[in-house]
Amino acid sequence: NSKMVEKEETLISEEEAAQYDRQIRLWGLDAQKRLRASRVLLVGMRGLGAEVAKNLILAGVKGLTMLDHEQLTLEHCKFQRCSPTQGEGESSHNAAVKTNPRAALCFLSAPLFELESAQNSKLKTKPLIFTVNYTNVCLTCCPRDLLVRVDQICTKNNVKFFSGDVFGYHGYMFSNLGPEHHYVEEKPKVVKPAEEVDDGPEAKKPKIDPSKTAMVKKTASFCSLKEALEVDWTSEKAKAALKRTPADYFLLQVLLKFRTDKGRDPHPESFADDSQLLLQIRDDVLDSLGLGTELVPDEFVSYCFSEMSPVCAVLGGVLGQEIVKALSQRDAPHKNFFFFDGWKGTGVVDCLGEK
Repeated sequence: NSKMVEKEETLISEEEAAQYDRQIRLWGLDAQKRLRASRVLLVGMRGLGAEVAKNLILAGVKGLTMLDHEQLTLEHCKFQRCSPTQGEGESSHNAAVKTNPRAALCFLSAPLFELESAQNSKLKTKPLIFTVNYTNVCLTCCPRDLLVRVDQICTKNNVKFFSGDVFGYHGYMFSNLGPEHHYVEEKPKVVKPAEEVDDGPEAKKPKIDPSKTAMVKKTASFCSLKEALEVDWTSEKAKAALKRTPADYFLLQVLLKFRTDKGRDPHPESFADDSQLLLQIRDDVLDSLGLGTELVPDEFVSYCFSEMSPVCAVLGGVLGQEIVKALSQRDAPHKNFFFFDGWKGTGVVDCLGEK
């Protein structure tokens, strides 16, 4: 009986309530139930993907599918805890299950898009049917065209979309929660003064009582990744915002272009050649945007090779937190980029792409 199954899904046992006690106290039982009923697809199991997976599993996301869409190398495995090659014979599945035995985890190793033979003998691409079963999709380690394509599919099917990557000391995350993302936010309660009290104009003004809070319903609207990456910097609005736009936004454009051109990320073993190529791509990208190369100084090439474990931990924490907020519909989401600079130890949230 489907109604009985649905009813069971909404109930939380005493054991679960005890395990997630602090979280339930923080964001409430309803939010924890939403986490329990959610289905998340996480693509890319390098260092960042492993950190996000850990945080979602610990938060109580019951249905998590982890998809390895690429062949992992020994270097990738050094930076994460859930890699298929652990050195001590422990599988990624066992490592993740130990994190939270209550989670219903699924591990897949396949490309995100499959090739299917059509009747006319021509090959066509067919997306994995993930939009029907998943409430949230998070992509890491993917090329730009794939990120844009999946984001469009998710928007069409009302699925929340996230993406993120770590390049050396630098990391970013992006979120598209759709045209209407509803959430609640806890705010200090406004206390109206008693009508019979009349001690002047100040007495009649509403006052905030920090000891009392109220849940306020809010709605946020998000743009697509394509719009966020294709800002028209010749417009007056964009020109005015250029000075406060993080340099990491333009660095992201350079690194995604490198990934598209080379089919991989910058690698330490080919540091000299990759550095020269990065500088050339930097010049080409900024020139195509009508911007000067000084926005991304030459020294950036020293800080964007490999995945740095501490950066994965920080960005994985933020990305995991944003997915949890979207699933639980609690608290204001980051809109729509978060950039982290591990060399400076700074992070910034910025909204780009909105018209």
